[in-house]
Amino acid sequence: MGFKAFRRTRQSGVAVVTALLLTTLAVTIVASLFWQQQVQVRSIENQRLQLQKQWILRGALDWARLILRENARLSQYDSLDQPWAVPLQDTRLDQYVENNRTDAEAGDATLSGGMVDAQSMYNLNNLAANGVPVDKEVKAFARLLGSLRLNPSLAKDAAVQIAASTAKQNLAAGTVNPPAQTLDPTTGLPLVQSGSNSGTQAPAPAQAPQVIVPSGPPMLAMTQVEDLLAVPGFTPEAVEKLRNLVIFLPKAGTQININTAPPEVLAAVIDGISASDAAVIVATRTNASFRNSGDFALRLPGIPSLGGSNLGVASDYFLVNGKVRLSRAALQIQALIMRSGRGQAPKTQVIWTREN
Repeated sequence: MGFKAFRRTRQSGVAVVTALLLTTLAVTIVASLFWQQQVQVRSIENQRLQLQKQWILRGALDWARLILRENARLSQYDSLDQPWAVPLQDTRLDQYVENNRTDAEAGDATLSGGMVDAQSMYNLNNLAANGVPVDKEVKAFARLLGSLRLNPSLAKDAAVQIAASTAKQNLAAGTVNPPAQTLDPTTGLPLVQSGSNSGTQAPAPAQAPQVIVPSGPPMLAMTQVEDLLAVPGFTPEAVEKLRNLVIFLPKAGTQININTAPPEVLAAVIDGISASDAAVIVATRTNASFRNSGDFALRLPGIPSLGGSNLGVASDYFLVNGKVRLSRAALQIQALIMRSGRGQAPKTQVIWTREN
C-alpha cells in the first residue's frame, strides 16, 4: 500500500506540474496575441494620424496659394507688410479635425507656419548661365561670403561646380551639345586646339567662354543648400551660416526683391554700397515699401538705382513652412511655390515639397 500511495502521489504531482505548464503556455500565447493586436492597433492609429497630418498640411498649402494669388491680383509688388508675410501662430484645430478621442482625452491638434519670399535670398543658380560661370554673380556671392567671414574664393569654386552640374543635366536632357573642348586642370578654363595637326592645346580666349562639361560619371543637380558641401572648402558650419540667405531656385537669372531681402544680401548684390547703406534701405522700406525702380531712385538718390541691376520689387517664388501637431505625432514641411501672372488671372504651382 505504501508503494502504491507513493506512485499515486507522484503521478498527481506530475499532473499538477503539467497543468501549470500548460496554463503558463496558454497565458503566454494569449498575452502575445493581445500584444500583437495592440501593436497593430497602434500602427493603424499612426497611419491615420499621418494621413490626417498630410491632409491638414495640404489644406494649408492650398490656403497659402490662395493668399499668393490674391496678393498678385491686387498688387504689382511684394513686401513684408502684405498678408502673405504674416506668420500663423499655433492655432488649435480640435473643432475641425476628427481625432477619435474620448471626452476624457485632451485635444491636441495645432497648426503653425508662415511664408518666406524665396527671392529675398540669393539664388545660387544665378552663378552660372548656360553652363558657364557668371563673373558678376561670382563677385556678388564672394561679397556675401566675405560679410559672413567665410572665404570669398569659395564663390568661384561654387560657380564652377554649379556650371558643371547644370551643363551635365542639360547634356543628359539633350538641350546642349557636348563641346569639343576640355578643361585645363590648372586654370579650370576650357581648352581649344592650337593647330589642326599639332595636337597641342591652349587656353580658350576669355571673350569666348565655353560650356563646362567635365568628364566622369553623371552629376546630380544641386537643389539644396546642403549640396554646397560637395564643393571643396564648404563646411557644415559655413552651410548653416548661409542657410537663410541663399537658395537654389529652379530658374537662373531671378531678381532679388529689394522689399524683402535682408541687408547682407542687399549689400552683396548691389555693387558699391556698404553694410550701412543696406541698413538704410531696410529702414526706408519699413516705413513704406518700394513700388517700382523709380520710387527707389526718388527716395534713395544716393544709392545706385535698380536700372540694369539684378533687383526688383516683385517675386515669383515663395517658401511655405508648416508644422502640424496631432496628438503624439508631429510633421513639418517646406514647400516651394511658383507664382506667375499679375492682375485678374495669376497662377500658382507647387515646385517641390519636403517633409521632416
